Amino acid sequence: MKIMSLIITLVATTALIALGQEGTVEEVKHGAKKTGETVKNGLETAGKKTKEAAETVGEKTKETAQTVGRKTKETAQTIGGKTRENTSSTHRKSKKTSRKTKAETSEQQSTNQTPNTPSPTDR
Repeated sequence: MKIMSLIITLVATTALIALGQEGTVEEVKHGAKKTGETVKNGLETAGKKTKEAAETVGEKTKETAQTVGRKTKETAQTIGGKTRENTSSTHRKSKKTSRKTKAETSEQQSTNQTPNTPSPTDR
């Protein structure tokens, strides 16, 4: 009888341990599932935030590129206008100087002219 009670006690203890382990295994499974869901939600949130940040950066880059293009165009137009003004001014000054030089040259030629007929002493 003692052996029988010992066997029953052993079987009962083993059964209780097995039931206790099953409860623990279920708790671990449940905890792992919750942790997995939390990680999944965190990754989804991080993905959304990254996508939003990328869109914002894209928009800002596009705006900056447009602004730079507009400013470059304005600068080129300003420089082009000033270049035209300087060219016109230089052209006017050049024409004025050219006329003045021509007038001086003509005046010198008229005063320095010698007759083309040979003089009797030249012979």
